[in-house]
Amino acid sequence: MDFWQNIYANFDPVAFSISSVSVHWYGIMYASALLSAIFVAKELIKRDNINIKEAVFDSYIWWVEIGVILGARIGYVLFYDTQSSYYLTHPWQIFNPFVNGEFTGISGMSYHGAVIGFAIASYLFCRKHKLSMLFLADISVVGISFGYTFGRIGNFLNQELIGRTTDLPWGIYVEESLRHPSALYEAFLEGFVIFVILFIYRNKTKFTGQLFLMYGFLYSLMRIIAETFRQPDVQLGFLLNTTWLTMGMLISFIFASICLIIILKVKKQKT
Repeated sequence: MDFWQNIYANFDPVAFSISSVSVHWYGIMYASALLSAIFVAKELIKRDNINIKEAVFDSYIWWVEIGVILGARIGYVLFYDTQSSYYLTHPWQIFNPFVNGEFTGISGMSYHGAVIGFAIASYLFCRKHKLSMLFLADISVVGISFGYTFGRIGNFLNQELIGRTTDLPWGIYVEESLRHPSALYEAFLEGFVIFVILFIYRNKTKFTGQLFLMYGFLYSLMRIIAETFRQPDVQLGFLLNTTWLTMGMLISFIFASICLIIILKVKKQKT
């Protein structure tokens, strides 16, 4: 257990370098998340004989990928960044990877913002191509949940999303404090567990869009659970003078409530 508890001291987040360019494990995991999500979605289209042309779905992937990136970054600025007012008056800085002329990359992405970006991109694509947005969303969320597992593993390998202190034997040392490997909890709960549920339930739905709404509810529920082990964002801390409520929990509760209300309302209309 000693190696595991000191894994960050023994692990290099850079996988390899090509000349002066460093390739991080986080980037590899992000690419793995995207590719595996696409692979799973396409396999399910074949397995379940879903009526959609491959070229159309390939085009949809590009639309939602752009929507996810834009939504994730803008969502972080609105929900988590303490400099939101600056970015709102200087919107060109939101995606500026340079600070004082030095390339630093873009840091700070919000999952809930990504969901909003995904929904907007899906709506615009389906409006253009005269398709059902919820039909495409149902296809996508099974693959997304699977790919999300790799994304959270990437967070762990990048030494971010640090957990709260613990005395459990599988805790890892971060700045001399033993902490929960909360990013791995999230990979399991928010990724793998949800994927298994949606995969099993995918052919038992009662209405178009049910898988999408289930995903929104399940993700929010799992995120709330995982947040109890995760250190709150340092710039925000705990909310409303509590010792437990985080921004992630609050947004997840709102998302879960909306999804559950819609599911129950639609089911009621169909009975």
